Amino acid sequence: MTVLKLYHNPLSTNSRRVWIALLEKDIPFELVSMKLNGDQFQPDFLVISPFHHVPVLADGDFHLIETLAILDYLEAKYPAPALLPEDAKARAIVRMVQMVTVNELTPAMSPLVRQTFGGEADAQQLEKAQQQVATVLGFFEGLLGDKTFLGCNDGISLADVVAGVSVPWLPELGVSLDEYPKLKAWCDRLNSRDSWQKTQASPELVEAFKAQMKQLMKGKQKQPLNEEINELRKEDK
Repeated sequence: MTVLKLYHNPLSTNSRRVWIALLEKDIPFELVSMKLNGDQFQPDFLVISPFHHVPVLADGDFHLIETLAILDYLEAKYPAPALLPEDAKARAIVRMVQMVTVNELTPAMSPLVRQTFGGEADAQQLEKAQQQVATVLGFFEGLLGDKTFLGCNDGISLADVVAGVSVPWLPELGVSLDEYPKLKAWCDRLNSRDSWQKTQASPELVEAFKAQMKQLMKGKQKQPLNEEINELRKEDK
């Protein structure tokens, strides 16, 4: 049986989503670590990822890019345990959460990321980003209601996998979750799972990356910084 390969970077939220799904489904796989300061532009990698970003899933000679496509592929090929509910409404909610995370939350997080790394932050842009984040969090809080997980009560779904690697990062970006107690408890439940713990970047790695980015922001190397942040923040549209 061919063992899947996941080309990833430990600080990439998209890579982590696929990694979590593989662990939750107990699928054998091999991790191929990529350093996004040049590895992504190597000719052999560009053959399988022409847009030079991670993750890439390799299933034999079949290579797949784009996180949501990879998650759908894993769900179709390895249906048990299921990460998509069968009920039509519940399945639609899962997809809705995924797309709200990708299209609404992630773009709003970008200015906050830049501010956290010591970059120049436009006050108006930051205010708009914070308002957008608050709108998403309020939406998720209401959607969660009394459920254990975002998609359904039976167990985690791809909604939790996609949103659950972004929302818990918000306190690191200066956004408190105290006003969203249900969402905060949901984050705690996810963070206690083995799949979340095994894929969590170490504090040392995160701090080293922050220090590196802040140093670059103080110098004249802003373009390499932008490229590296973009590689980590790229989302499916």
